[in-house]
Amino acid sequence: MTLQTPNSEIFTIAFYNTENLVDYIDNPLTLDDGFLETSSKKWTKVRYEKKIYKIGLAISKIGFDDLQKPPTLIGLSEVENDKVLKDLVNSPHLKNHRYGFLRYDSPDERGIDVALLYDTDNFTLIASENIALNVESELGVRDYTRDILKVSGYLDGEKIHILVNHWPSRHQESDTTGHKRMFAAQRVAGLIDDIIKNEADAKIIIMGDFNDNPKNESIQYLKNTKSLFNPMEKLMSYTRGSATHNFKWILFDQIMMTQNFLEPYNKGLKFLKADIFDDKFLAEYRGKYKGQPFRTYAGKKYKGGFSDHFPVYIQLKK
Repeated sequence: MTLQTPNSEIFTIAFYNTENLVDYIDNPLTLDDGFLETSSKKWTKVRYEKKIYKIGLAISKIGFDDLQKPPTLIGLSEVENDKVLKDLVNSPHLKNHRYGFLRYDSPDERGIDVALLYDTDNFTLIASENIALNVESELGVRDYTRDILKVSGYLDGEKIHILVNHWPSRHQESDTTGHKRMFAAQRVAGLIDDIIKNEADAKIIIMGDFNDNPKNESIQYLKNTKSLFNPMEKLMSYTRGSATHNFKWILFDQIMMTQNFLEPYNKGLKFLKADIFDDKFLAEYRGKYKGQPFRTYAGKKYKGGFSDHFPVYIQLKK
């Protein structure tokens, strides 16, 4: 039987790559010329508002069938600025849920950052900071990529730490950027060490678009060296993922956590389940791309969808 009132003992924590959640106003400090009304993509106010509406709708539905409430925490990537976040939390499907948000400007050349939405009724913010990823190319040139967002707070009265990531991208089929993601993995491992040094039993959640699958070297390094639990390993298959590349499913979007979310004697928040939120309304409904994420753009062609990624999520139970 479907619950008619929100479940107060289970919390959804999600991550969503929003595929260029950017406004239509020129920022002379970033390479955002592709998303202007005068650009080849014709990114207009109407298209922007439709995007905000759709991303808000998608977020509001994550875990809703189970709990009759939207996620408590949502990590985001490909977010341009605070304006788009203000518009998002005030969009029709989210405006009644009292979301706060966190975002810092990163040195990414396109001006896209990671962010965190949090339900202020259930999450009390303690501190947040952005952690620079000083990645270099093989030639020793600085790669201006997205920072890591570090957030600490109380989820339903229990302290947790969240690290939101968007690791350096791949270069098509012949990937030459693996060392950058390994560097990012080592940076995250160091942040985990720093947290645990001050708080031995800290509960830490690591989420993001890692641009690597669960079995790739960078993710395995992070998981194994820090003894993390990655529930996404069991979700990836030939028929399912959070995005596609050349008609093959990938699961770059993942949520990992420290083992103390699993301990049976743990009286606090415990891991309950993980899933990819790939409901039919988020997917292409016909043609050769049927079942794949219904994206906003395919190249320069406007499709008017949600994102080229599906959200992923976990649920924690008191």
